[in-house]
Amino acid sequence: MSASSTPTMNLTHHFLIAMPGLGESESFFSRSVVYLCEHSERGALGLVINKPMGIKLEGLLEKVDLTLGRQDLAAAPVFHGGPLQTERGFVLHDAMQTEQAVQAVPDDGDQSPYASTMSIAGGYLQMTTSKDVLEALSHGVGPRRVLVTLGYASWGEGQLESELAENSWLTVEADPQVIFDAPVPERYDRALALLGLQSWMLSPEAGHA
Repeated sequence: MSASSTPTMNLTHHFLIAMPGLGESESFFSRSVVYLCEHSERGALGLVINKPMGIKLEGLLEKVDLTLGRQDLAAAPVFHGGPLQTERGFVLHDAMQTEQAVQAVPDDGDQSPYASTMSIAGGYLQMTTSKDVLEALSHGVGPRRVLVTLGYASWGEGQLESELAENSWLTVEADPQVIFDAPVPERYDRALALLGLQSWMLSPEAGHA
């Protein structure tokens, strides 16, 4: 989709799909799919959903002295969420209600049982940065579907809009099945398919001028 100059552009709960030319100057984002958790006039924040690290979720929990209590997540990879704060964990998950939690510590007025959670408009998803969501997984409970990253990606005021104007990214409304269920090597192509595109259709000359 082409960029829009409309000041009210809001790509929260959308995928950013890297155009081929983006990798020439920013190799981290080459063939990346970014899920935008937040986008406003102040900037944007997202998590890369298709760049696995060499560590499984079980190993990450061990690093914080927890044992994974969910067999369904035993083989789940941890992802490079972006180039910022790469030592910090971010958990993207299905929206949770407080009654679903073990040892719930909800914020006032927040429907999440976790201490530090962002509810993502339009997507029925949440992003949690507090350790209590990992503690829930260690107890065998917690969100049904999770994607865990170390690090995140962000754009300052007007930066993402500028990159969109340069055709660095394609955008499409996000599909949670791509985030949680699609095999990792297929996520780039699955995201493109939401636009009716295949990777061979993209021009390698596109991207930063």
